[in-house]
Amino acid sequence: MDNELFERAPIPKAYFSLAMPVVMSMLVTLVYNMVDTYFIAHTGNANMVAGVSLSAPIFMVMIAIGDIFGLGGSSVISRLFGQHRYADGKRLSVFCFYGSLLIGVIILICGLVFRSPILSMLGANEATWEHASAYYTWIIIGSPLIIVSMTPVNQLRTEGHAVPSMIGQIAGTVVNIILNPLFIHVFGWGAAGSAFATVLANVCTDAYFVWFLLFRSGNLSIDPRLMIRRRNAKNAEQSTKNYGKAFVERPVPVRRRLLDITSLEIKDILVIGIPAAITNLTQSFGIVMVNLYLLRYGNDPVAAMGIALKVIMIAVSVFVGFAFGAQALIGYNYGARNMKRLSGILRFSYLFLSAFAIIMTILLSVFDRQLMGFFINDPHIIDLGAGMLRVQLLSLLCVGIVMVTTCTFQSTGKALGAFILSISRQGVILVIVLAVASRVAGYQGVIAAQAIADLLTAILAIILLIIMLPELRGGTGNARKERETA
Repeated sequence: MDNELFERAPIPKAYFSLAMPVVMSMLVTLVYNMVDTYFIAHTGNANMVAGVSLSAPIFMVMIAIGDIFGLGGSSVISRLFGQHRYADGKRLSVFCFYGSLLIGVIILICGLVFRSPILSMLGANEATWEHASAYYTWIIIGSPLIIVSMTPVNQLRTEGHAVPSMIGQIAGTVVNIILNPLFIHVFGWGAAGSAFATVLANVCTDAYFVWFLLFRSGNLSIDPRLMIRRRNAKNAEQSTKNYGKAFVERPVPVRRRLLDITSLEIKDILVIGIPAAITNLTQSFGIVMVNLYLLRYGNDPVAAMGIALKVIMIAVSVFVGFAFGAQALIGYNYGARNMKRLSGILRFSYLFLSAFAIIMTILLSVFDRQLMGFFINDPHIIDLGAGMLRVQLLSLLCVGIVMVTTCTFQSTGKALGAFILSISRQGVILVIVLAVASRVAGYQGVIAAQAIADLLTAILAIILLIIMLPELRGGTGNARKERETA
């Protein structure tokens, strides 16, 4: 593990070393998403575009569920590594891998059983049902593969393996890009072909990560034997030292084998992982809510918004890469109680992403119609989408602020702050704004709702950061004092 990178390297160097591979993998994934939309849109079937747009949030739900153990586990593990507790971090990495796999199997079963009511809830109608159902079915079948991949993707960065994490994602994305046109156009499978390509791509990604964890990672693993040990007096003494009064050793036979994961450790993972999952779930929820409001005006606005959101993802994917790529760096220094360095990391993050947001807003606004036209040739949908795109771009700066703050709360274990932000931007605040704006301004109010919600959430994020992390203002003296008393 590269402690030099986490503890002493110049902040810009450490930041970009960890974040750039994440950004690159996000951009490659973004290219896939754009190519996927391109091939779907160039079938000339607006109902297929709308059907895939309606079902697409299901894929985001898979990513969100994977974040429970992916982001939640990496947050805890990075703080353990900051305290040089490498054995505990390795043991928890195994637990997170199999925990995410189990959840994936449960989602597969429930998703198939409740397919029809879920599709109805997503807004599929007679015109879009066939395409929405085809896409949904294959994504659900592949849900265990999609969900489990999120654990190593996030946790490899906790020991500085940002490049292997990137390689795994890129390998799957390349396979996806190759298979998409083959399945959609050559085989004529349409929306089902697109989803099937995604599933096969995740097979490749998971295979690479399993290989890396088995043969290349020094502090992470998937060996289930690491979660199980014999309880004895020595174990009890060590556990009490590690976990304090929260750990209670129950009297059991010395040779009995027990799951070596405490309720306190599981709680630490879930209090960060669940808000992280809710953040992504609310993204899906937000898209569904906007689609439901737009359906009042026909299928064309839904198709246009689906394409406009793909373009917005150009900037948002980079935001995610830079914000969450630095999660291990933030968590490590918070665990080490190095508040001076942590303050510098956050200051750099906010300034860099703010500048990037302004640049992307200008570029995407200038080329809005060209970007929409890349996906579809329908002049009406291009006009609708270009207008939607310009409005959404108004709040990119706010999105960057929210993402950095959310990542900071997740990395430092501030579950309440992460939870509040996770249910706000595309959840509670968006729902309130949609209800009010649609009544006040009709169609235009629906289009503007997300931008308004972004602004309100950014203000909330700044307030929460000041309240929940006052130690960041303590300076060098307080940082040294915290390290001495930790």
